[in-house]
Amino acid sequence: MATLSVKPSPRFRLPDWQTNSYLLSTNAERQRDASHQIRQEARVLRNETNNQTIWDEHDNRTRLAERINTVNRWKEMLDKCLTDLDAEIDALAQMKESAEQNLQAKNLPLDVAIECLTLRESRRDIDVVKDPVEEELHKEVEVIEATKKALQQKISQAFEKLFLLQEARQQLNSDHRGKMETLDIDRGCLSLNLKSPNISLKINPTRVPSGSTTLQQWDDFSRFNKDHGEAEMKRAIELREAIALTIAETNNELEAQRVATEFAFRKRLREMEKLYSELKWQEKNTLEEIAELQEDIRHLEEDLRRKLQNLKLCHTRLEARTYRPNVELCRDQAQYGLTDEVHQLEATIAALKQKLAQAQDALDALYKHLARLQADIACKANSMLLDTKCMDTRRKLTVPAEKFVPEVDTFTRTTNRTLSPLKTCQLELA
Repeated sequence: MATLSVKPSPRFRLPDWQTNSYLLSTNAERQRDASHQIRQEARVLRNETNNQTIWDEHDNRTRLAERINTVNRWKEMLDKCLTDLDAEIDALAQMKESAEQNLQAKNLPLDVAIECLTLRESRRDIDVVKDPVEEELHKEVEVIEATKKALQQKISQAFEKLFLLQEARQQLNSDHRGKMETLDIDRGCLSLNLKSPNISLKINPTRVPSGSTTLQQWDDFSRFNKDHGEAEMKRAIELREAIALTIAETNNELEAQRVATEFAFRKRLREMEKLYSELKWQEKNTLEEIAELQEDIRHLEEDLRRKLQNLKLCHTRLEARTYRPNVELCRDQAQYGLTDEVHQLEATIAALKQKLAQAQDALDALYKHLARLQADIACKANSMLLDTKCMDTRRKLTVPAEKFVPEVDTFTRTTNRTLSPLKTCQLELA
């Protein structure tokens, strides 16, 4: 007979078994939730750190580019300042040399200025004006020889100023070299990336090297050098102007006045040539406008004749339809249309006649103004010819008498040289 074999071990109750299963399932879900939370946080951390790293690198690359632009702007300003400084040194050296060479006075004939004043009395109408040229000519008549006592003082000042300019140039050049080296370094840093072969970890890269300056100190240093150089150049320019004035006084006050007078002549000639060209342009446009207006008047007259023919046609049709018999004499659509057409044509003809009259008045006004333009053009041509003759006469002041050949004959007003088309036209009008 078989017997039941019972394992000698403790027996759990069914509720304990169910509780154990529930705890295992609950713990598994909790562990999975915790793992999921950690994974999500890890992903967020990765994304945030990656983004932060990318943006930090981008921001620093942008800062490097901006710094390169800033340094490059300063380099360009220093380039310009050095170029201007070199030009000013050369200009001042030339002026000093000119001051040393120009020590003798020149005598200028007074009758040249008087001849110019006499010639300019031949101007006509509105061109007889008291302009800067006439004022300078009167000054030239009254000017006397000036003193030479300040010449050596100006030469000594120029020597000292050249020394100061050279000193300022050395400072600017040293700063400029520093900017060039900085640009090379920063551009090299900007060109580096994660795949560059020459990147590596360094020992204490965030240290502050001795001799470092703040951004404000850096900016102030370059600005001081630039301002100092510009200030020296400004004073050098003022000195050159003073030397130029002294040279004019030492050579002869009349020579200085000659330059001023001839400058006034050239300026006045440019003004008159500009005005002459403007008047010729206005004359050309006025003639074109007259031609176009005459053409439009012809078109208006032709349109007016055509509208009269159209009106005759409408009148004839309306008159013919009045002879329709009996009840056929009705006011149909054709009758209304013809009546409206008559009214429209009558209004059109009236408008055309009014516009034709306005066009005729405008044409008369254009012809009158054209006559005034042509008269003023002749005056301007005469004035330019006289001033050109004055400028030719004043060549006696700079050309030796044995070499002087008039470019414009005094009496026949013919030219001894090839003139521009504008000058030729002036002579022909004169």
